[in-house]
Amino acid sequence: MNKYKINGHGHILPEPSEIPNFMRDKKLFWIDDDKKFMRQDNWSRPITDSSFFFKEKLEWMDRYKIDHAVMLNLSQLYCNGWKRRDAYDTIRWQNDFNASVQERRSDKFTCGFVVQPLYVEDALKEIERCVNTLGMNLLCLPTHFLNEQEEWVSIIDDSTLPIFELANHYGLAIELHPYDAQKMVKLKDEYWRFHLVWMMAQTADSLHLYALKDFGNRFPNVRVCFAHGCMLGQANYGRRLQGYDGRPDLFEDAENPRTSLGHKNLFFDTLVHDSHTLQLLKTRVGPGQIVAGLDDPYPLGEMEGVANSYPGRVIDFAVEIDILTQKESDEIWKDNVLRWLGKDSVG
Repeated sequence: MNKYKINGHGHILPEPSEIPNFMRDKKLFWIDDDKKFMRQDNWSRPITDSSFFFKEKLEWMDRYKIDHAVMLNLSQLYCNGWKRRDAYDTIRWQNDFNASVQERRSDKFTCGFVVQPLYVEDALKEIERCVNTLGMNLLCLPTHFLNEQEEWVSIIDDSTLPIFELANHYGLAIELHPYDAQKMVKLKDEYWRFHLVWMMAQTADSLHLYALKDFGNRFPNVRVCFAHGCMLGQANYGRRLQGYDGRPDLFEDAENPRTSLGHKNLFFDTLVHDSHTLQLLKTRVGPGQIVAGLDDPYPLGEMEGVANSYPGRVIDFAVEIDILTQKESDEIWKDNVLRWLGKDSVG
């Protein structure tokens, strides 16, 4: 008997014709007519799989027996450093597109919406619109953003408190996802280092501050999932404790990070690429705080054709070598995702 599977971390692109002309005219974001590349100013990225698009995504899900999928916003459209009007227009369009995906096939998709934390007033209005008008309950946030002083700051910041307060009011699920590492770290862009190393550091940095600022208890109605298992955040847990204990003068107003470990409202997805890292995640936070996440269709996701990868490979292998029980695997694929989303069911 096949178990019900929910992918808690996926992405979807609009058709080229669904992107407004102003976005291409201003070089904010567009897709070539032949759907081979997505583009943004002088940046481009190959579209490596047809399941980036709606119809083909459904076929891909059916092929791999994925019953439902959570579609996050596009990281390229966090709008960090953008002018207020461009950010407003782009975010509004992006959220409308994601809402249309959810509306077209609510049995198959739960979609997230995004806001730009720099423009708090706009962000609060957009949360209200997405929740009350579009019927969405998953807020996607970047781990870091550019503030008014053009400094990179964590999303866990005093300036973002109104966003978390409103999310708490509505009992939203939140996804924290890294991007723009190459703009934050002054290193040569080679060997994909910003995606393979520094994006992981971004997520660990946000977990560090989330714990120290006690956001888990300050906003008890919010359920936060950290992308890619926050794998470096798990690995450096002991170092963070050592720092907290060894230099208390640097943490005078901070919560002990031990209190957030395994918190019921903190979730982490399985996109950690190997079962031994998944074992560390299970040891650190407990199997009940882990949700299935494939990061499809990106080649850094669990995609067929990339070495021996396929959707669900890490979870399957963890069961095979007794890191996870079958019951824990089933809950990671369904029950835990539903608890993060705050739903009894999907579809």
